[in-house]
Amino acid sequence: MVRDGDASRRRLLAAATAEFAAHGLAGARVDRIAAAAEVNKQQMYAWHGSKDGLFDAVFAAQLERIVDAVPFTAHDLPGYAVALYDSYLTDPEIIRLVGWNRLERVPVGDLLAGHGALTEPKRAALEQAQHDGLVVDGIAPGDVYAMVIGIAGSWSPLSGTVTAAPGDDEADHDRRRTALRHTVARALVPSPR
Repeated sequence: MVRDGDASRRRLLAAATAEFAAHGLAGARVDRIAAAAEVNKQQMYAWHGSKDGLFDAVFAAQLERIVDAVPFTAHDLPGYAVALYDSYLTDPEIIRLVGWNRLERVPVGDLLAGHGALTEPKRAALEQAQHDGLVVDGIAPGDVYAMVIGIAGSWSPLSGTVTAAPGDDEADHDRRRTALRHTVARALVPSPR
């Protein structure tokens, strides 16, 4: 029976995404990926060249999902931070892939360098929001974006303290959302005059 190549590639990327999110590049096993995808290892190597190439393909395929996990709202950074918190709860795979990419591939600098088409609209929206007095000025738009992402990830799977889980008490989630909203507003939104 001949398998559909596109379906095989989709299964491979799905299996590799799950494996890399769980184990990172170094810990991921090609045998597990191939078995989960029901794809021959030789075919996988023919498509991607190496495990590194497969990781790069997974990260590239997930970039839009990572950058646009929730709609960006420069005029409501506190709401954006809360929406990111919720997305990390419902789709922790995203933040894990970002973490592994940071640890194993891009330890310093801009994680998304070379992908300005995905991030430039956010930077431009922040610059406009600063011009309109909706976001504090004096902080580079890219730094504002980095801070919101960092604050929103306080309870993500990459947290150095407490990691939130979907099964946590809803009162805990509400407390965290309120803290995020308040912190981002106080830090990055000008006080009304």
